[in-house]
Amino acid sequence: MLRLTELKLPLDHAPEALREAALARLGIPDSDLLHLHVFRRGYDARRKSAIHLIYTLDLLLRDEAALLRRFAADPHVNPTPDMRYRFVGHAPAGFTRRPVVVGAGPCGLLAGLVLAQMGFRPIILERGKVVRERTKDTWGLWRRGVLHPESNVQFGEGGAGTFSDGKLYSQIKDPLHHGRKVLEEFVKAGAPEEILHVSKPHIGTFRLVTMVESMRRTIEELGGEYRFESRVTDLLIDTAPDGSRAMRGVALADGSVIEADHVVLAVGHSARDTFDLLAARGVYIEAKPFSIGFRIEHPQGMIDRCRFGEHAGNKTLGAADYKLVHHCANGRSVYSFCMCPGGTVVAAASEPGRVVTNGMSQYSRAERNANAAIVVGITPEDYPGGPLAGIALQRRLEEAAFHAGGADYRAPAQTVGDFLAGRPSTTLGEVIPSYKPGVTPTDLAACLPDYAIAAIREALPAFDRQIRGYARPDAVMTGVETRTSSPVRVKRGADGHSLNTRGLFPAGEGAGYAGGILSAGVDGIKTAEAVARSLLGVEPAARAA
Repeated sequence: MLRLTELKLPLDHAPEALREAALARLGIPDSDLLHLHVFRRGYDARRKSAIHLIYTLDLLLRDEAALLRRFAADPHVNPTPDMRYRFVGHAPAGFTRRPVVVGAGPCGLLAGLVLAQMGFRPIILERGKVVRERTKDTWGLWRRGVLHPESNVQFGEGGAGTFSDGKLYSQIKDPLHHGRKVLEEFVKAGAPEEILHVSKPHIGTFRLVTMVESMRRTIEELGGEYRFESRVTDLLIDTAPDGSRAMRGVALADGSVIEADHVVLAVGHSARDTFDLLAARGVYIEAKPFSIGFRIEHPQGMIDRCRFGEHAGNKTLGAADYKLVHHCANGRSVYSFCMCPGGTVVAAASEPGRVVTNGMSQYSRAERNANAAIVVGITPEDYPGGPLAGIALQRRLEEAAFHAGGADYRAPAQTVGDFLAGRPSTTLGEVIPSYKPGVTPTDLAACLPDYAIAAIREALPAFDRQIRGYARPDAVMTGVETRTSSPVRVKRGADGHSLNTRGLFPAGEGAGYAGGILSAGVDGIKTAEAVARSLLGVEPAARAA
C-alpha cells in the first residue's frame, strides 16, 4: 500500500471529497484506486475562519510501483510502513520461570499482557484494589473527604491514568510502532475504534474502567495471575562475592514471599515508599527534574471560541484543547500540562494530610469547564539532598496546600485576578471550581516557592495574548499540582535491567521512562520484550540507556 500524508480538506467537506482529493493529488483515475483507509485525521485551526482537516491515507493502488517512481521526490508519498507487532520470542513448553510485574497501571498492564501473550504467565502484583472497588474508594475522597491510602487516584488497577482525560498520544520516538500495538489492544478491550485514526485520541475515565477489566480477563485467560492488595515491602537481592547483585524475589505486606529472578518495577510516580525501599536496598536511583504548579479552570465555551471561532461546537472538532509555554525573565519555563477539555479538577492525594490536584475528563468532554495544570519546571538543583529530595519537596508543598485548604482535603483556590494582584481571594466569580470535596478561597502564594509564584504571575498575561480571556479575573486556580512526573529515575541499561541489580526491570512513569498512558504502555511493551529476551537467553549487549 501507499501512504499519502498532509492531504487538506475543508472542515465541512462531503464524504466523497476525500476520495476525489486523493485521486486529484496523485493524478490517477478512479479505477486505479482500489481501496482507501484513513490512517490519521487531524486539523489545522491556525486560521479560525478557514479550519482544515488534515488526512493521512493508506491507499491500495493498481500500480503502486509506478506511482512511487513518479513521486520519488515527494516526501508526502511513500510506501505504507509495516506496523504489525512481532513478538521477540515465546516461552517453550513447560517453562516454569514466571516473571513478576509490580504495578497494574498502563505500563504494568501492557508488560503483563505482552508477557502473557508470549506464554510467560506473569504474576501481576497491585497494592490497590480492582478497578471498580478502587473507583468507590476514590469517590469516597471526592464526596466525603475520606482518603484510602492504598486505594485512590494513584493506587489501584489501571493506575493514575484511569482517572484522567485518557489521552492516547505522545511525542516519544517509536520506530517499532509499539504505540500502535497499545492502541490496537485498547480497541480489542472496548475502546472506540476512532482512537486508531484521530490525531489526538482519548478515551475518558468510564471507558478506561471497562477496558482495564477486559484486559485483565485476557491476561488471566492466557495464564497470567493477578494479586490485588499485595503491596511489595521488600526486594530480595542476592549479592555475589564479586559484588554483583541479582533479584531472587519480593516480599509482600502480608508476610508472604514470591520467588522470581525477573521483576518488572512498574509502580507509577507516587509509590514513594517503594522509592524509599529502592534506596535502602542499594538499587541505583537518582533525582530527576519534574514540575510544580496549580490547576487552572476556564469556561470550556471560551476556549472553544478562542480556538475555533465560528466553528466552536463543531462535532468533528469536539472540545478545544490548548498547549502553552512561556520562558520567564527569571530563567524558568511555565507551561500547560495535562489539559482536560470539558473536564473536572480532581483530588489526587495518596497520603494523609496532603492535597494534590489532577485533571479528568469523560469521553464526551461535556463538563462546563476546561482545566489544565500550569506548572513550572524545576531541577535537582532546586532541591539538593540526594535522590529522594524531590519527594520531600513534593510532600512539603502538598502539606502546605492541605492546611491552606482547611485541613479537610478541600483544596486552596484563588482567582487569577487576585493572584496577579497579590491579594488573597475571599470569594469566587462566575467560574465555578469543579474540585471535590470543595475549595477554600485563599492565597496560593503560600503553597509554592517564590520563584514558581513569580514565574506563573509572569506567564498568565503572556498566555492571555495567545488565548484571549486566559487571564480573566474570575478564572480559578486550585493547588497544588506536584505529580506531573516522577521525581526520581531508576536507571536501567539498554538490556532493560537495573544498572546494578540484574533481574530488576525499572519501567514506566515511576522509573522515569514515560509520561502519560501511551508512553507508559509503550515502555511496558519494551520492558516485556527485555524480560523475554533475558528469560530466553538472547539478551543484547548491556549499555547505558
